[in-house]
Amino acid sequence: MAAEGEGKALTQLRRGALEHCVLALLDDGERYGYDLVGELSEAGLVAGEGTVYPLLSRLRKDALVTTTWRESESGPPRRYYSLTPTGRQALGDFRGAWGEFKSAVDRLLDGKARS
Repeated sequence: MAAEGEGKALTQLRRGALEHCVLALLDDGERYGYDLVGELSEAGLVAGEGTVYPLLSRLRKDALVTTTWRESESGPPRRYYSLTPTGRQALGDFRGAWGEFKSAVDRLLDGKARS
């Protein structure tokens, strides 16, 4: 039963942070979707494409990323994603909030909240 609870907790943490992890990957420059899926999968944050592409679509609709199509040397054209100024600001805001949030959670989990 504990493992099931741990799985739910991890799923919720992933869901809450995934959008900002995508923005962080784009902070270094534009990338195409499959590249993002691969890196997020390697990090253990997603199991496959079914989570990432709808998220990328929502990020585009929210004007946090922009896209361009480019021809590929090894197949069909690829859609590349890059941060917009709004996306860069959202990532900066999250980075600041994450540090504070992580510290607060660590203090509670380590039993040091009343120090």
